[in-house]
Amino acid sequence: MEPLIVFSRKQLAENPLQSLIITSLLTVLLYLVGNEILRSRSRIAGLKGPRGLPFFGNLLDIRSNAALKYQEWAKEYGDVYQVQLGDSTVVVVNSAATAKELFISNSQALSSRPIGYTFHKVASSTAGFTIGSSPYDDSLKRKKKAAAVALNRPAIKTYVPYLDLETKAFIQDLFNYGKAGAVAVDPLPFVQRVSLSLMTTINWGVQITSIEDELFREIVSVEEGLNKTRSTVGNTQDHIPLLRLNPLNQTSATARQLRQRRDRYLSKLNGDLAEKVANGTNKPCIQASVIKYKEAQLSDTELVAFSLSVLGGGFETVSTTVQWSIAYFAEHPEIQDKAYEEIQQFQGSNEPLCDAADDQKCAYVLALTKEAHRYFSVIPLALPRASIRDIEYNGTLIPTGSTVYMNAWACNHDPELWSEPDRFIPERWLEKPDAPLFTFGLGYRMCAAHILATREVYIIFMRLLSSFRFVASGDIKRRPSVDMVNPKDLIMVPKPYRVFCVPRDEGKLRTALEKSD
Repeated sequence: MEPLIVFSRKQLAENPLQSLIITSLLTVLLYLVGNEILRSRSRIAGLKGPRGLPFFGNLLDIRSNAALKYQEWAKEYGDVYQVQLGDSTVVVVNSAATAKELFISNSQALSSRPIGYTFHKVASSTAGFTIGSSPYDDSLKRKKKAAAVALNRPAIKTYVPYLDLETKAFIQDLFNYGKAGAVAVDPLPFVQRVSLSLMTTINWGVQITSIEDELFREIVSVEEGLNKTRSTVGNTQDHIPLLRLNPLNQTSATARQLRQRRDRYLSKLNGDLAEKVANGTNKPCIQASVIKYKEAQLSDTELVAFSLSVLGGGFETVSTTVQWSIAYFAEHPEIQDKAYEEIQQFQGSNEPLCDAADDQKCAYVLALTKEAHRYFSVIPLALPRASIRDIEYNGTLIPTGSTVYMNAWACNHDPELWSEPDRFIPERWLEKPDAPLFTFGLGYRMCAAHILATREVYIIFMRLLSSFRFVASGDIKRRPSVDMVNPKDLIMVPKPYRVFCVPRDEGKLRTALEKSD
């Protein structure tokens, strides 16, 4: 042993660079071997799944579209199997039946969220966790209690004037910017404005009146960026901790910048509202109700997190669903013409602006709304769950602390639940109105704002389709499994396109909009 030490010292003295390289290589090798041992031990006994590569696991296999790859693997490994994303072992659920069995029958056991490094420890380190991203704890219970008051059906009825105001403004924007159908427009910023303004009005009593508004542009930019930090496949450092040591880590740097920008506008929105509440000059809104709601005593951090829950939960998902839908309507005029006929029959007139208080009574448009949520599945991988106790599935023990993904795309397109699942058929919901929809999740952690989101999309469809006929400008075919901006994002936004918004009856529409002013 002593001669070896002497030799090593001699080599180090004579060849320091060579010794450093050898030592570094040995360190890396030891790390990889040790890491592989730990990854192998983390696998769930008795559960099938692809092994993947050392260090990376299956991360390189899911770069193009994780939901589709998980759906494909289900044919080989079954509806429930495990994958390894770097150091993370994840259970993936890929069918409607197994999703209902696991996420409803074991709703309490799967009531928590795993803590991700980029979103939870970097992007959310100052504002707290939203309802959707919180682990299961007392803070989550308080926030959910507040949400139950602010987002239930009776509460949503009080938001009808806001729905009326914002959707009219949306139609007005498309009419004005599109020069009454003469100019093709990109509908995305307009649908983002209506969705975002509805959330800020409902939450803080603050309306965003224009896509040129500085606050609009800032919130859209920040929220889009922060949603990327929640991606289950887009942040490699979430699954490979070694990458977090990189001093030039751009992912973490970007998350910190976005966090600081969001803190600024949240602080102003909440501060301005608190002052108005104290003075008794506030408009009715969720935040004012929560501030006064004594049974759910939220801390300042929890109040900010609650604000983010409403803002993020109802903004991008609604606007993205409508963005995909308008492209599909323009590509399939028979769908929009059928909807127009059904709306006229339902209303008994061809007035372009329906009653905003209509609680989803037009059966065909409600079916159209559900089909849009199913077919486009804008969050194809539902937010991950973490188990707080052991779960048994088909004789296999899924232990406490396991991370479980529901492949909402695969569940919404399950051939065991739907015939021709890859076709857009609104009528399927007339035949099976109570069929499960996996877009908003299942069980205890189902999206708290799903009732509001569905009603919002319904009213938008009612007013859009009775006001305009959409005509494609060039090739706007947008397939939801392929034509997204970035397949690694949490929310799948379609590639940009433009359409002509041609009024069905320009005179009537102009008159209706003038009355609304």
